[in-house]
Parts: sequence; C-alpha cells; structure tokens
Amino acid sequence: MISKVQFDKEIQLIIANAIREDVGDGDHSSLSCIPATAQGKAKLLVKDQGIIAGVEFAKQVFNYVDKDMTVETLIEDGSPVKHGDIVFYVSGASQSILKAERLVLNAMQRMSAIATKTRQFVDLLEGTGTKVLDTRKTTPGIRALEKWAVKIGGGENHRFALYDMIMLKDNHIDFAGGITKAIDKTKQYLKDTNRDLKIIVEARNLDEIKEILQSKGVYRILIDNFNYEDTRTAVKLIGDQCLTESSGGINEKTIRDYALCGVDYISSGALTHSVYNMDLSLKAVD
Repeated sequence: MISKVQFDKEIQLIIANAIREDVGDGDHSSLSCIPATAQGKAKLLVKDQGIIAGVEFAKQVFNYVDKDMTVETLIEDGSPVKHGDIVFYVSGASQSILKAERLVLNAMQRMSAIATKTRQFVDLLEGTGTKVLDTRKTTPGIRALEKWAVKIGGGENHRFALYDMIMLKDNHIDFAGGITKAIDKTKQYLKDTNRDLKIIVEARNLDEIKEILQSKGVYRILIDNFNYEDTRTAVKLIGDQCLTESSGGINEKTIRDYALCGVDYISSGALTHSVYNMDLSLKAVD
C-alpha cells in the first residue's frame, strides 16, 4: 500500500487540478457581483440519508482556496446522516466560499455514496470475520478520494495502483505462458529490481488453485468467479498457506454467503463504480 505521505500528495494534486479546472482565470460570477471584502457563512445541508464522507477533505479544499476560512464541524466523517442534518458551517470571504463550493459538493456527494454502500457491505459481513475490499475500478483522477471513502465506510483498501502490489490476473498468466511461469518470472523481477511487493495471483478454477499452491511466496489467492461449493473447496485446499479473496460479481444478495465459505476478503468494484451520489447542498446562512 502507498504511504500516508504519498496519499496526502495525491489529495493535494486532486484539489489543485479540480480548482484549476473549475476556476480557470477567475470565478467571474462571484467577481462581478460580490465585493472582495464581503464576508459570509454557509452550511452543508443533507437532503438524503446514509453515511457522510468528505468532511476532512472539504476542510483541505477550503484551506487551499483561502487559509482564512474557518469550518465548524457538527458531524464527523463516517457518521450516519438524514435529511435536514447540518454537517458543518464554513465562514470567511464570500468569494472564497463560492469558489470552493462545487468541488466540496462534488467530492462529498460521491464520497458519501461510496461510504454508504461500503457500510452496507460491512454490515452484511458482521460476525463472519471477512473483510470487504475495494478495487481499481475507480473514477480516473480521483482514486484517492474514492478509496478514502471506502475506509470511512468501514471497508479496506486493496492495492492503490499498479505500482504498490503485484496482481497476476488471467491476462498476465496467459501472456506469461502459465501460472508457474508468471510467478517465477515475478519473483525474479522483484529480486532483480530489489523491490518488496506482495504477490496476489488470480485463480479461475480449482486446478489453478492447486498449481498456485506449488509456488511459495504468494501473499493472497484471488478466487475469481467461483460458485459457493468450489469456493469452500478452494478455502480448504489453501488452508493457512496464504490469504484468500473472493471476487467476481458479488453483490448485496450474495456477499454474506461467500463470506460464510471462509474467505478472508471479498473485493467488490461496485463500491466505487455503481453508486448514486448523496444529495447535499451548501447554503448561505443569514
């Protein structure tokens, strides 16, 4: 996984790029009719229900736009919210509040939707010992935000990107000439480049599970698109030789049954690619 320093850098890049994209050479709507000296206050109003996420990100946005803005937080990240709740108040230059408004709302609406869906999955896994993981099926350019939201919702992050963990999937295996060759080449690559990266290998059937187990040094086996019976068999075959992860079209109706097969993790792209934004507004306060 990436370090906190790397993650924080990703967040700052997202903010800088989003403000560049949205503001350009100036927020002329505000500049044209609001004095630079005008001071204002606004509230983040919830018009939906779920798990709120992005409060700490919003603070970073406000600070980036104008260090003199202040935020009074009423509801923290990860808390349940309902229609009519006020999450925070922001005070400062009216022009600055308006400059930051759209980025704050876009991010918080998306992050809250992801956190809400993640919490649903986490709740469905209660008592099983299985943990839910996100994937790389994220929106280009804002992966750090979406993975942050998964954590806020109670889930765990898979690898952040291609560079912080090795994952040998079906295409890697086929292009490399088979599972064993792919694993052997990977180990040699890590040795030659002096890299310490965990190796995950995808299995498409029980025979591939058996072949993977013949190689040492695999961190986790991805049990992909297996039915319940074969998943239970795979878990027994693997035992304590490495960790296990189920994936492949798993949803709210099937996630607990897969967890009861005994896997350590269940990964779901739906956490980030199939959500509907939470309805939030930033409203001026008299």
